[in-house]
Amino acid sequence: MSDEHKVQEELETQNGAAAGTEETVAGAAEDNALELAQQEVADLKEQMLRLQAEMQNVRRRAEADVEKAHKFGVEKFANEMLAVVDNLERALAACTAEDDATIAIRDGVDLTLTGMRSALAKFRVETVDPLNEPFNPDLHQAMTMVESPDAAPNTVLAVMQKGYTIAGRLLRPAMVVVSKGAAKIDEKA
Repeated sequence: MSDEHKVQEELETQNGAAAGTEETVAGAAEDNALELAQQEVADLKEQMLRLQAEMQNVRRRAEADVEKAHKFGVEKFANEMLAVVDNLERALAACTAEDDATIAIRDGVDLTLTGMRSALAKFRVETVDPLNEPFNPDLHQAMTMVESPDAAPNTVLAVMQKGYTIAGRLLRPAMVVVSKGAAKIDEKA
C-alpha cells in the first residue's frame, strides 16, 4: 500500500470520527435540551400547585372573614344599645311610687325594656348577671372585694352593672362586688 492510500484512509478515519463526534455533540445537546425542558415542566407544575394552594388559603380566609362579619357585624351597635338598656333598668328601679301615673310610666318603660332585650337576643346578645356565682375574670370585672362570713371566697355578692356577650364573645364585663371570705380573728389577742 502506498503512502497516499494510507493518508487517504487516515483522512477517512478522521472524517468518520469527526462525524461521530458531531453526532455525539448533537445528541448530547438534544439530551441537555430535553432535560432542561423536563426540569422547566416540573418547576411550572410545582409553581401551579403552590398557586392553587395559595388561592385555596385566600378563599378560606375570605370565607372566615365573611362569617365573622355576619356574626359580629352588629357588635358596635349592640354596645351602644347597652347604655339604653342600662337607662331603662335605672328608670324601672326609680319608679317606686304607686300612683296611677307612675304605674303607667313603669309599665311603658318595662315594655320598652322587654322589647329591647328581645331585639338584642335575636342578634345573640346575652346578659351576664352573675349574682351568687363564682367570680370569673373572663366575664366579670371586680370593682371591690368585701369580707363576708356568709359567702365562699371569690363569690359575686352584688352586681353593679350587668355584663353582656355577643355570640359567645365578651361585649362588656359585668361589674361586680366579690367576697374575700371571713376575716380570721386572732385568738391570742
